[in-house]
Amino acid sequence: MNYNFVSITILPLITAFIATLVATPLSIYFLKKYKLMDDPKTHKHPAIIHAKPIPRGGGIPLFIGVLIASILFLPMTQVIVATLFAAFISLLIGVIDDKYDVSPYLRFGINILCAVFVVFLGVSVPFITNPLGGILSFSSLQLPFFDGFTVTFLSGLIAILWIVWVMNMLNWSKGVDGQMPGIVAISAIIIGILSLRFSHLDQTSATAATLSFIVAGASLGFLIFNFYPAKIFPGYGATAIYLILAVASILSGAKLATAILVMGVPMTDGLITIARRILSGKSPFWHDKKHLHHLLLSLGFGQRRIALFYWTISAILGALSLVLSSKGKLFAIIMLVILAGGAILFLQIILKRADDKTSI
Repeated sequence: MNYNFVSITILPLITAFIATLVATPLSIYFLKKYKLMDDPKTHKHPAIIHAKPIPRGGGIPLFIGVLIASILFLPMTQVIVATLFAAFISLLIGVIDDKYDVSPYLRFGINILCAVFVVFLGVSVPFITNPLGGILSFSSLQLPFFDGFTVTFLSGLIAILWIVWVMNMLNWSKGVDGQMPGIVAISAIIIGILSLRFSHLDQTSATAATLSFIVAGASLGFLIFNFYPAKIFPGYGATAIYLILAVASILSGAKLATAILVMGVPMTDGLITIARRILSGKSPFWHDKKHLHHLLLSLGFGQRRIALFYWTISAILGALSLVLSSKGKLFAIIMLVILAGGAILFLQIILKRADDKTSI
């Protein structure tokens, strides 16, 4: 086996896995000591499904695992340093939220600032693959009076929107034990495999591959303690890892369609959640129990089965994304949104009717 391949993939993954595996029980001890707990008796949240206090600062060991492996295996370029620093800020506001439940608008504002910071220091989406052939380069989208600035603005804006979206979409995907780390690990592995295709030609792709496998290793290490029954929750601090995953997907060569497809189910659920809340006259940040995992819980599915369901779908979609053409990915994304969206809406209608009959 080629040493370069091992140093890009296996060693970073194992290092992040072991570091997180060691950091998590230590974090649990200190989180309990300093009372960073999710207590269902005091934490008033409609989506709470656990019955006893659980530490909710899982972002800390996740970030520690990623940081240690990154220092050992990644070149400390401006982009990597900026990404790790932005992730640390996300972790910081997340841990504060885990302790004090800060305003969701403040959290969202910090998400945007972290994404802007990363983009300002070099992360951007200069092009996307055209499903009909070729690429859509933003360098061709010049506007009068904004020569040069337009390209930077468009590529940077898309990167900011993508990073903020992934941070929030994955944050909504931790409703049952083990759900989030499994999705993140599978997504990171798929993005890492995609990056390996070009790693021998491009240092950025090699960096993206290593970063992806580091995120996967940390997520798998955390999963051992987060799978049902969870000994620790990710908390909002885990947005640090989502930010890093979003950056890795951009560095992999702007193959965002692959990332969209592998995270397709939680992404569709997130879109429907936002639309549902806005159409009902509520804030998109308003909490409820109508995510897909909540609907499956209402149907009698256990947390383990729901987590395994998400992992299986993500793995299947990820495998497809590696073999489909750009046009095939577009078709798959459209079909996924229609099928998953229709299934979610159907389950909501069925459960609402069942509740109406019960209340009569």
